[in-house]
Amino acid sequence: MTNDAGVISVSLSGMLGNFSLNAAFDVPARGVTSLFGPSGCGKTTVLRCLAGLQRLSGRVIVDGDVWQDSQAGIFLPPHERHTGYVFQEASLFPHLSVADNLLYGARRVRRSTVRQNGPSLDGVVDLLGIRHLLDRATTTLSGGERQRVAVGRALLSAPRVLLMDEPLSALDRMTKDELLPYFERLHEQLSLPILYISHDFAEVERLADTLVLMERGHVIANGALGELQTDPSLPLLSAHEATVVLEGRVESIDDHYALTTLTVPGARLTVSGRHGSVGEKRRLSIAASDVSLARSAPIDSTLLNCLPARIVGIEGSRDAPQVSVILALGDGGRDNRIAARITRKSLEHLNFRAGDDVFAQIKSVALVAARAASDTTGKE
Repeated sequence: MTNDAGVISVSLSGMLGNFSLNAAFDVPARGVTSLFGPSGCGKTTVLRCLAGLQRLSGRVIVDGDVWQDSQAGIFLPPHERHTGYVFQEASLFPHLSVADNLLYGARRVRRSTVRQNGPSLDGVVDLLGIRHLLDRATTTLSGGERQRVAVGRALLSAPRVLLMDEPLSALDRMTKDELLPYFERLHEQLSLPILYISHDFAEVERLADTLVLMERGHVIANGALGELQTDPSLPLLSAHEATVVLEGRVESIDDHYALTTLTVPGARLTVSGRHGSVGEKRRLSIAASDVSLARSAPIDSTLLNCLPARIVGIEGSRDAPQVSVILALGDGGRDNRIAARITRKSLEHLNFRAGDDVFAQIKSVALVAARAASDTTGKE
């Protein structure tokens, strides 16, 4: 044991053919951490090293337990690391039924003298909505059903960490949308840490708490998703469709006007439609292009969301037509951050500077959740 309890600490380096990996990050041993970056940047290599399937120099420490330390000569084999691995393609046993595929993971746990605690078969079946599939042959399943069974088998092996390597990349958009709510339930109902690889940033926004950004075998940043989305030194803010994700809670529902009000630190946001129930958590996304700024609170505006904020940063070149303005919500700018994309002409005309108190007018707030798939965007 080390003093790294509550943390997954990774520091790996080495060559794989012509590819060089030199990646290090610390992330919480809870929630969903997404590894994100272009193809070939080393995301899958990191996951394989975590699982013990690939061996490079360095250290891997999970919640205080040392899985690898090259200097100390420690390298636990895969079966002693107790990871659950879900690949792009569900690798199910074709000669076994769905139930027997699931039980295969549980049997491995029963043979283990180390990890005996984990979710029950009934719990996993209900969590993933696969009870009606138990007697089916795996060859008769759809792609989404196969992936749910693969996730269930991984969970029943009682893993310390669930590793998911682009589990939706082989599926069409409709099937992805059907499967993502089940992944959200994993996040909500299990304390199991999940490391999740995706090329689709919309998936990252739906699922991730923590983000590890990779490029050419290196980690260029890691931290809370919302913080990295508003970091001017990173490419996320300068992206054409830059967004910021906030965690909200339903405060009230106006049945007469079909509006839902949610609270986030420093603000109350209103979204079109009736969503969830009071007290329920919801994830929101605000696009920088949907935020405009004013020196004073507008009067008689159709926009329902106009929030006091403070400018904490301005990013953009002197000859660019647009700039990104980073805003801290709440009086005095002490709370969540969002971004606004405005023209450089407006920036200069209104003489905005860091430290200025302004009003952020938000044209659209999107609920990032399939559970409210219909009418998830509140536009005024």
